[in-house]
Amino acid sequence: MGDVFHKDCPAREVLGHLAGRWTILVLTALLAEPLRYHQLRTVVAGISDKSLAATLRSLQQDGLVHRQVGTGQPPSVTYSVTRLGRGAAAALDPLLQWIRANAVEITARGDE
Repeated sequence: MGDVFHKDCPAREVLGHLAGRWTILVLTALLAEPLRYHQLRTVVAGISDKSLAATLRSLQQDGLVHRQVGTGQPPSVTYSVTRLGRGAAAALDPLLQWIRANAVEITARGDE
């Protein structure tokens, strides 16, 4: 365990990956159930194909999301959270709940 305030702490890289706008939404969406790509794109409204693909690739590389390719033509691809991903999503979910509860008040302050 390192000091996240130190510039060379490896936790900073992980924080950078998890702090992305789409990362939090994709990860928490997958916490509920495994989803196919098009389902994720529907659940996470507004995400572009490019952003979704990049987010999923990053989450896979970090070991937070598993990509399962099924048999069949065309092959079906399903994404799910790994054990590590469940821990991250569970930790991020309260933040997402807080944001939902306070978003109107926070954005209204920007109009002042």
